[in-house]
Amino acid sequence: MSAAKKVIVWSKTGCQYCGTVKQFLEQNNQPYENIDIEGKDYLRDILEAKYGIRHVPVVEIGSDGVYTAVTDWDLEKIKALISPAPVAG
Repeated sequence: MSAAKKVIVWSKTGCQYCGTVKQFLEQNNQPYENIDIEGKDYLRDILEAKYGIRHVPVVEIGSDGVYTAVTDWDLEKIKALISPAPVAG
């Protein structure tokens, strides 16, 4: 059985798109961890190493140690990734 999906939002203060993503997650009752990269170049370095970008928002969604990253604010893609997997039956 899979663990509940974990969502991590990489964001910064004043980022309009970051706010849109967080509001969307809240409206969909999806808890998330926020990583604020404001003034922390080492966190931008991590994003660059992982995804080849230094901008936010980045949303990581996954479980069981396997994550998918959304490197823009594609709300439909985020919605699809946070939706429960269909139950086989």
